[in-house]
Amino acid sequence: MRTTLQFSAGRARGVLRLILVVGGLVVSGLVVAAQAGAQQPLSPASPRPIWGVDCTANGGGGCGECRWRAMAPIPWESYAQGEYVGPARTAHVPEYRLRVDDQLEAIYRVTREPTAKPYELQVGDVIGMQSFADENLNRELIVLPDGTVTLRLLGQVRADGQTVEQLRNHLEDLYKKYYKVPAITVTPLKVNTRLEDLRATIDSRYGSGGQGRQAIIAPDGTIALPALPRVPAQGLTLSELKREIDERYSRHFPGMEVTPQLVQRAPRYVYVVGEVNNPGRFTLVNPTTAMQAIAMAGSWRIGANLNQVVVFRRGEDWQLMATMLDLRGALYGKRPCPSDEIWLSDSDIIVVPKSPILVADDMIDLVFTRGLYGVFPANFTFNKLTSF
Repeated sequence: MRTTLQFSAGRARGVLRLILVVGGLVVSGLVVAAQAGAQQPLSPASPRPIWGVDCTANGGGGCGECRWRAMAPIPWESYAQGEYVGPARTAHVPEYRLRVDDQLEAIYRVTREPTAKPYELQVGDVIGMQSFADENLNRELIVLPDGTVTLRLLGQVRADGQTVEQLRNHLEDLYKKYYKVPAITVTPLKVNTRLEDLRATIDSRYGSGGQGRQAIIAPDGTIALPALPRVPAQGLTLSELKREIDERYSRHFPGMEVTPQLVQRAPRYVYVVGEVNNPGRFTLVNPTTAMQAIAMAGSWRIGANLNQVVVFRRGEDWQLMATMLDLRGALYGKRPCPSDEIWLSDSDIIVVPKSPILVADDMIDLVFTRGLYGVFPANFTFNKLTSF
């Protein structure tokens, strides 16, 4: 027995049009693949385009969304076969500004560059004094904590804050009372003792190595460094903080350069509550989106209202902001470029609410099963709705 299939003219034209459209897509895909193959040598590890949706290239990722009908050949495998790192992305932020609880390490370095002004003696410096008129005046002198040195015949003479030349001239004038030509010479033997004390404070050669000091930005936005009052750091970039620290150290420790480095960022958390399997607090170690946060919380539970996911956020003035997201189409694979798939910030709260049927189920359970049945257990029997 033979079955004969008959097509009307309109249906035949529709089938032919479908064949041509599909054939055109296949041909265009082969052309793109051939062009990609021509650019790179053919090998098992050669990147090849596949059919997909590029939200940026197709006008999505903003006010308008691409749908699956916008599929086209895209460079999906932009790295060699077997790799997983993916292409290099742009920086997370154009410049990172420090925040409370960031952990820094200040690396100290002595520049040993000549200063613009003559060196001024400090407490703890050691100098030598010689006199060609009387050898009994020759001695080594240490600048005492009160800024003076002890000299024969003169007693205490102030030396702190004076240059070597100024101190020599001053001693020359004082000794003229006892010698016609004192012929005083002052030689610095140990200088920059204040800087050496600072280096001894930050010395880590027997620990982690080098000269450095770790500091954590306190809740008031400042850090503590040796021999300095608290330095404001919150909101500054690392280069701005370096200029601030160098300026403060240069006033009392010329020749010291400090380079702050970010050792560890302050912990950042996101909170997921509601209809998820594992609600709680989760650490943000990388840029994280709303769907990624739901995934960290163990995915959504049956009955979750994915059309009205709420995100709460605190602004710079600590005032509360909120937005509502529709993630159902994305999580069910119906929207390839969901505009509601937003980036999360520190301390964001994601609320996955219950669907209306679960809310009604809870109300029935509360009023009838627990309420009236608890008061009149013998007269009322009611089975609550089963959520699905």
